[in-house]
Amino acid sequence: MDLTSPPLPLRDNGFEMVTPDPFGTEEENMQKLKEELKAWKERVVEAENLKADLLFSNACAEEECANAQEELMKLKGLQENDQKDSIIYRDTLEDQLHQLYRENAELKKDIEKLNKELEELSSVQAQSTQLQKKVAGMKLKFSHMEGMSNCADMDTRCVFDANVKIPFRLNQNQALLTFEDEEVAQRLIKKGKHTVNLDNNKVDVRVLPVPLDMGVKFELHVTVSGRKINVSNIPELPIPEDWMRDKLELNFYKTQKGGGGEIENVTYDNESRRAVITFLRPGASNSFWGSPKYPFSANGSCYTLFVSSHADLRLKNFQTYCGVSKKTILLKGIQEVEEDEESIQDMIEIHFQKPSNGGGEIENIKYVSKGAAYVCFEEDTGDAT
Repeated sequence: MDLTSPPLPLRDNGFEMVTPDPFGTEEENMQKLKEELKAWKERVVEAENLKADLLFSNACAEEECANAQEELMKLKGLQENDQKDSIIYRDTLEDQLHQLYRENAELKKDIEKLNKELEELSSVQAQSTQLQKKVAGMKLKFSHMEGMSNCADMDTRCVFDANVKIPFRLNQNQALLTFEDEEVAQRLIKKGKHTVNLDNNKVDVRVLPVPLDMGVKFELHVTVSGRKINVSNIPELPIPEDWMRDKLELNFYKTQKGGGGEIENVTYDNESRRAVITFLRPGASNSFWGSPKYPFSANGSCYTLFVSSHADLRLKNFQTYCGVSKKTILLKGIQEVEEDEESIQDMIEIHFQKPSNGGGEIENIKYVSKGAAYVCFEEDTGDAT
């Protein structure tokens, strides 16, 4: 088996989730997450500034210590007639020197404490960044269309389900087995130790549960406007913005035979060279679907505009979850034998399929003899990952 190939999917349609309370609904959930990350970043900056101040104070204290020691050495060379006064002055300097040493020690403790806080803040920031990357890289699955009976603008509404797939690292000489019946997996885990016959060699392996990292799931509600379209790739012309809006309005008003028609509003951004056209007639934007390129005449030249649907996105039912797979077990301690990886995997599967060994029907199995591989899990949706 080529271990450099992409991770093989592993079905796991159920695991025991420990779901925290939802963060909220709609945009508030993502907004709270962004605000929390922003707050952590500000604390990191404040901590770093305080650390710099303490380091500077430490350097000043060490310099004062050196100066005090120099003065102390000078006092030792004073004449005998000034010995009494010099001793008093020396004692004073020594007291100051000891005080500086104590302050310096306290500053070092504060620096160590700040370093620990910075490590904790960095860890939290890294977890937040990792979560954002997971959300940004997830795939959406179409769920259903929402009713249009009360939609005067003939908007199209649909809902997508999103789940972050949870990767699990499978190391060398380890295997993952997913059973059809979760009772089989739990029975094998409870027994703990099993003796497997591999190539006429009896090997003791450990059966462990599969703990999973944090996952994220939410619903994405998409509303495609029946009266608005997005226009991009607008040419940069030496004319005022209001003139450009008028030209866009006139250009799309002319399309009333094939769609479009009378326009209610034109919103134009000169910097991005993008615009939003709002028609008066419900369903007018539907005529532009399937025609991303659109001609545009201005100042005696013809340009090509890009037209796309105008969609409103809303995030709902945002939840995080974690848990342990209920139907999958992890085998550790599989000793290397002369047989190839595929043969060993077949031997493992045969052993754990037998009811006499406490096993049952296996849905999926993955064994790694060298290196490592990743297997993906997802929250129970009824589909393989």
